[in-house]
Amino acid sequence: YERTCRYLARNSNSVVVSVGYRLAPEHPYPSQFEDCLTATIHFLRTAQDYGVDPSRIIVCGDSSGGTLSAAVAQALVNRRDLPKLRAQILIYPFLQGVDFNLPSYQQNDGVPVLLRERTLTFGLKYLNEDLSLMPEILKGSHLPEDLQLKYQKWIHSDLIPPEFKTRGYKPSTKHPFSEEVYTRIKALIDTVFAPLIAEDSVIAQLPEAFILTCEYDVLRDDGVLYKKRLEDHGIKVTWCHLQQGFHGTI
Repeated sequence: YERTCRYLARNSNSVVVSVGYRLAPEHPYPSQFEDCLTATIHFLRTAQDYGVDPSRIIVCGDSSGGTLSAAVAQALVNRRDLPKLRAQILIYPFLQGVDFNLPSYQQNDGVPVLLRERTLTFGLKYLNEDLSLMPEILKGSHLPEDLQLKYQKWIHSDLIPPEFKTRGYKPSTKHPFSEEVYTRIKALIDTVFAPLIAEDSVIAQLPEAFILTCEYDVLRDDGVLYKKRLEDHGIKVTWCHLQQGFHGTI
């Protein structure tokens, strides 16, 4: 990432701070989030030492870095002892572990590099959970009905604009709930892992956002749905959709 960070610094005339957070599985979740939050808080407090205006700090990340950026932005909304973040930049972020059958997951199931099953494999390894849980989670058996009802206000294929369904989409079949799987993977619906399911009271306080999505990416709809949630609360979103883009395109 050094070349990317140098490019961003040079072309945006910005100071870029790249956080070398600890990696799973050697360092279990949520060490990664804690490292990013600690680094962000430290920089917010010491920005002027680096010649940076504390009111113009942006968090930015791609893929799982987008998850971490969104989670850090959410964690800071109620902090009165720190400057407010100016914005958040989320580049093809992973934002939810509720529904792995959204249109983008179906359409891009086998599109490199982030295949549908590979996405969940990475997620389970990140959470240090058994990959044998994958079939039940992919079917949607990991959530009780009350949570399914709660989350479908924010995560549902009906909320995806029709133009994103032209490459095909079949509503997923409902499968019986598995208490055992739910008990073991509750972190899948932790807002640090899945910022898209944060409560409205948090979403409403978030800073302005730039969201980049790619057409040929299983995570496309995560970004589209987060854009909708932010805009529903009056938060300005600049959205860039790469019609020929794929995951990792940066």
